[in-house]
Amino acid sequence: MLFDTHTHLNDEAFSADRDEVMQRALDEGVSLLVNVGFNRQTIPQTLELAEKYDFVYAAVGWHPHDAKDMKEEDLAWIEELSAHKKVVAIGEMGLDYYWDNSPRDVQKEVFRQQIALAKKVKKPIIIHDRDAHRDVVDILKEEGASEVGGVMHCFGGSVEIAKECLDLNFYISFGGPLTFKNAKKPKEVAMQIPLDRILIETDSPYLTPHPYRGKRNESSYVKHVAQSLAELRGLSYEEVCRITMENGKRLFNI
Repeated sequence: MLFDTHTHLNDEAFSADRDEVMQRALDEGVSLLVNVGFNRQTIPQTLELAEKYDFVYAAVGWHPHDAKDMKEEDLAWIEELSAHKKVVAIGEMGLDYYWDNSPRDVQKEVFRQQIALAKKVKKPIIIHDRDAHRDVVDILKEEGASEVGGVMHCFGGSVEIAKECLDLNFYISFGGPLTFKNAKKPKEVAMQIPLDRILIETDSPYLTPHPYRGKRNESSYVKHVAQSLAELRGLSYEEVCRITMENGKRLFNI
């Protein structure tokens, strides 16, 4: 049984065939997934999916891309929604220095506010970190994020950064890039992380794994990430499924 710990199946990329995508996920052994809403548009859609499908859980938060648009009432809204019976995490939140869609000082402030909120409502955190590893880890330390822990979604940092995140009570999640031949860094990290702190994900519709790279990603493809992880760690596919399922359920308190 597979746990896809990070998806965006509410995305318009699935508008024409969402029910079929959901059925394919179930057919391929995906028995749990966390769908992530990250702004005013995607959060209601995410909750709708979680309410419609038994095996879908939700995360609600504010993406660094949209940090410049977040208002006080948005933070209050996320806090209110965190009480929903199927909301298992706050996020995704963090910093994105690759696209820089919001000013960096604004990204940092919105990140800090959401960590404080997660601690208040006692929910784990889902971290988005693109080209901002040092600042992300420093803010997690400064804000005491270890109190609730969480997951470094689709981790792209070094072994050293990963170890700092582990010390902060965070899990490390791997997606499609783990299946790429030239992805040295994710493979290196995946080889060294304790097995009880590893998660797998798709980030659908993005970051599609081999052999579907370049096409739309979907939740059923998480099996390719599990297979790559099994090969790297010298484990059976079934063992990787069991371990990552247990880890995900423990983190998200499911």
